[in-house]
Amino acid sequence: MPTTPTQQPKRAPCQAGCIAGADPRGWVTMIAQHERYGLTVEEAYTKAWQTVVDVNPFPAVLGRICPHPCEAGCSRSDKDGSVQINKLERFIGDWGIEQQLPLERLQSRSQPESIGVVGSGPAGLSFAYQMARRGYHVTVYEGAESPGGMLRHGVPAYRLPRTVLDAEIARILDLGVELQLGTRVGHDRSLEGIESTHDVVFLGIGAQRGLRLGVPGERGPGIWVATEYLRRANLGERIDLGHRVAVIGGGNTAIDSARVARRSGASVTLLYRRTRTEMPAGKEEVQEAIVEGVQIEELTGVLRFEREGDRLRALVAQAMRLGDPDESGRCSPHPIAGAIREVGTDAVIVAVSQTPDWEDLGACRPAGDFVEADDGLLAAGDVTGLGAAGSAIGRARLAAQNLHARLRGHRIRPESVADLPGVTTVKPEYYPANPPAETTSLPAALRLEEGEAEVHQGLTESQALNEVNRCMSCGQCFGCEHCWMFCAHDCFSPVGETRPRGYFELTIDQCHNCGKCVDVCPCGFLTFGPESADNAIEPPST
Repeated sequence: MPTTPTQQPKRAPCQAGCIAGADPRGWVTMIAQHERYGLTVEEAYTKAWQTVVDVNPFPAVLGRICPHPCEAGCSRSDKDGSVQINKLERFIGDWGIEQQLPLERLQSRSQPESIGVVGSGPAGLSFAYQMARRGYHVTVYEGAESPGGMLRHGVPAYRLPRTVLDAEIARILDLGVELQLGTRVGHDRSLEGIESTHDVVFLGIGAQRGLRLGVPGERGPGIWVATEYLRRANLGERIDLGHRVAVIGGGNTAIDSARVARRSGASVTLLYRRTRTEMPAGKEEVQEAIVEGVQIEELTGVLRFEREGDRLRALVAQAMRLGDPDESGRCSPHPIAGAIREVGTDAVIVAVSQTPDWEDLGACRPAGDFVEADDGLLAAGDVTGLGAAGSAIGRARLAAQNLHARLRGHRIRPESVADLPGVTTVKPEYYPANPPAETTSLPAALRLEEGEAEVHQGLTESQALNEVNRCMSCGQCFGCEHCWMFCAHDCFSPVGETRPRGYFELTIDQCHNCGKCVDVCPCGFLTFGPESADNAIEPPST
């Protein structure tokens, strides 16, 4: 089949990697190219914020806690480091809070259906937001005395200041979402009663029940389940753990528990049955724990706990070795015969995994730990399987979009989060070197002294403006003019109206198919495709 140069926007690697389903390239280039769009930089910040909150109402929150897989596939990573999308999201989120920008409704008229949401964590609030902005009356039922779910009860304040969380939740409530606190479904109100009150009920209860090891001596004083320890510590309770604390596990909850325990003045050792390489916790968080004085003992399991009466005295540790990879892709740990020792400890925090708390929820309880999407329940987030907050937000948004389409009789467009490959034709060598900015962090001693003080400081405005200009605009024309300058046959002409995608119109009947324009297009916007009489793209809708 004949081929010809084709102007075709493509999905960027960052968009393909975003677990919330956002388009980082879109809002990053909005700021980088604001002058081309006829915007002041402040107007560009606002438009970028509006683009982000269309899919994620928590940019300042996720800008602090998201593991940012969007950066892993960044085309710039092998040149001089990925664009710091996560830090830019925080910058834009903080801008929205500072400017008191409101969330916008998609339509002003009210819908007849009533929506109930069980749980006010990231999934529940994301779903409530997406339904409220579409005109539905939404009531959120939360068992705790404050909203946020694991964002409040699981994430320590030194990572996520409560003023930031409160500000972004308040904007959702400003859309008219009704919040009933202190209402534990299945205890204060039955699920059946809520279902009879609303046309649709969404389940976003998360996974707040921590699991235990199931070894001898585990039941009794001195041993905490991590989710309960973090909940109480994050609500301000001063917990006396003693001088020596052991944390069991290798995920983010284990790391958070260890760092919070260090802030109580304890000496903390984290025991993990594999190596640091296999730890599911984010590498940055692990390194911060080490900086703060957490000791990590790899290849160490726990056989049992020793007590003197009720008092915890020690744990019995088992040395492990790694075998072949298991179903998770990580190497399976195996005990080394005879390699057993005692580790003295005053307290232990068990952070091995967690599941939804199905107590008192009756018939909706699934056969296993998690509910399936086709069990007859509308659900998203950790209640359907453990994941990051961004994933819960993205899945809840999709659930809301599909529900709205079904209720209004619209066709449901198939969509999934981060399921398409990114453009692979970007040419990093065309872009000048420009390494990412380094932000500041509190010294370790000050972190431990001040406890809840935010550890990482954000980008300054000058750093943010430099960072957006590091974006290579993968798969989207940014007006570099290479095609226009290098074409020997005058196939390209500037468009009369500045537009975010395609600054030059391609007149294909003048093209000799030499391929020079494709060769020099740095962002992969121009590629070879089937011959067509119309290769011009439409400007995006606003």
